[in-house]
Amino acid sequence: MAIIINEKTNVIVQGITGNQGRFHTCQMLAYGTKIVGGVSPGKGGQEVEGIPVYDTVYEAVDNQQVDASVLFIPAPFAKDAAFEAITAGVKVLVIVTEHIPVHDEMDIVELACRKGTTVVGPNTFGIVSSGKCKIGIPPNQFFVEGPIGVVARSGTLTYEIVGNLTANGLGQSTVVGLGGDRVVGLSFVDVLEKFEKDPQTRAVVLVGEIGGNAEEEASLYIKKMTKPVVAYIAGKSAPPGKRMGHAGAIIERGKGTFNGKVEALQAAGAKVATLPFEVPELIRQILK
Repeated sequence: MAIIINEKTNVIVQGITGNQGRFHTCQMLAYGTKIVGGVSPGKGGQEVEGIPVYDTVYEAVDNQQVDASVLFIPAPFAKDAAFEAITAGVKVLVIVTEHIPVHDEMDIVELACRKGTTVVGPNTFGIVSSGKCKIGIPPNQFFVEGPIGVVARSGTLTYEIVGNLTANGLGQSTVVGLGGDRVVGLSFVDVLEKFEKDPQTRAVVLVGEIGGNAEEEASLYIKKMTKPVVAYIAGKSAPPGKRMGHAGAIIERGKGTFNGKVEALQAAGAKVATLPFEVPELIRQILK
């Protein structure tokens, strides 16, 4: 099994005729993702890689079975695109776009909650149910099917850790990128709850970073989990008050520190890796 998406998920790409949309559509197709349509206002009737393009999400939904959408839409227009997908009834929305204004993000997440749409992101690398479906921008070659669930705030770091897992014969059930912004659709706890219920997932890797309290909240749930958790926290050397790459990765008023997160996770029973390459060995130890 997998969580959120699987081999039956029908996907549309909003912004499919743009450079990024077109490129990553090809990559998702190569991974095996079922892309059934694209949306690009004014480009309806065209095709990209044999995929029909529609002017609106509503037209796409009228003509195709649509389960999920991914946004390759510039930040100023992302809110409108997200609202269109949510109101059209799309139940999984992956928002790759970064630099979306925080008030727009709040509006998107609030509407999604009311309409029952799962939002992955904004500012996410996406989500991969390994061997089944990839929605977003991760490199295809690292993701192979297996029993390890991964949930992360950071993109490139996740590729490194997943690549290390794969190189050590540890495939993944689903890899979820929460997104690096202050306001995102899913929390660590949301995803951990899904992994706890997923029969394919035997252990979970949590990739966190400084800033906010998401990891501390996750530690409270980890105490209740029956499945083991290995964590890695980025930002050990970051100076307080300086944003480190992500809008959410900033230590303010002494909150969201590296040490505080590590201590909370260890107290909950999670194994915390000092360096990314240590994750596979810790997983092997707990799965013996």
